[in-house]
Amino acid sequence: MNAKPKFRRDRDQPHNTRVIAISGGKGGVGKSNVTINLSVCLSLLNQRVMILDADLGLANIDVLLGLKVQRNLEDVYLGKCDLQDVCLQGPHDVRIIPSSSGTQSMVNLSSQQHAGLVHAFSDFADTIDTLVIDTAAGISDSVIQFIRAAQEALIVVCDEPSSLTDAYALIKLLHRDHGVDEFRIVVNQTRSVKEGIQLYQRLLNTANQFLDVQLRYEGDIPYDDALREAVKQQQAVTVRSPRSQSAKAFKRLAERVLDWPVKNHPSGELEFFVEQLLSGPQT
Repeated sequence: MNAKPKFRRDRDQPHNTRVIAISGGKGGVGKSNVTINLSVCLSLLNQRVMILDADLGLANIDVLLGLKVQRNLEDVYLGKCDLQDVCLQGPHDVRIIPSSSGTQSMVNLSSQQHAGLVHAFSDFADTIDTLVIDTAAGISDSVIQFIRAAQEALIVVCDEPSSLTDAYALIKLLHRDHGVDEFRIVVNQTRSVKEGIQLYQRLLNTANQFLDVQLRYEGDIPYDDALREAVKQQQAVTVRSPRSQSAKAFKRLAERVLDWPVKNHPSGELEFFVEQLLSGPQT
């Protein structure tokens, strides 16, 4: 599982990399599990997928998958190694860039520390079809920067009042201060399809009343025992129990993602994404 990733280079035609930031406003909504299982399903649909763990202070993608991390993004920032040296191979050839955990210095990095990563990510550009970014919880500058730089913002909510409130706060901030006006919503840990639609509708009604944004419903992920057991075993439910209801829902979500139009950034390159992501405030 921890061997160097094998890059699939079976696609020679030019392509744009799809960049999806997954966030939720608050912690505990299951966005990291959505990140992992969506990525696995995309890989099974012949996408070359990379996960960037963008929770720079409390990273957990590697923990959720039981991966042993030798080096992480902090080592890249400090110039101790290249980005490819920290890249892990996850389930079904999903590549993972792990971040650090319990390191306060990674939360607010300087522009100088960002510089080396821009070129490193551009080396991956022609080997990635989809980059999935697992953001930190909350509405910090780092979270906002990651979402702004991505092409798609997938907001995860669940049936908790604070989840909807915090998701709305995130959407409001991105729209009001940064001009983001389109968001995709997935409802996690539902007890029925109807519950997912109702929660989305509540969020939509509030947004329609106060904001000029588009919220697109991308479905729900049911909570089941298979998902709970997979988390305990540090596995993706789509790997451990591919026939479970939650795994089937992740597959449907992945199929929907492939129907999204791939948006072009001005340069059309992944390198542009990383420059925007890591350049920090311009002075």
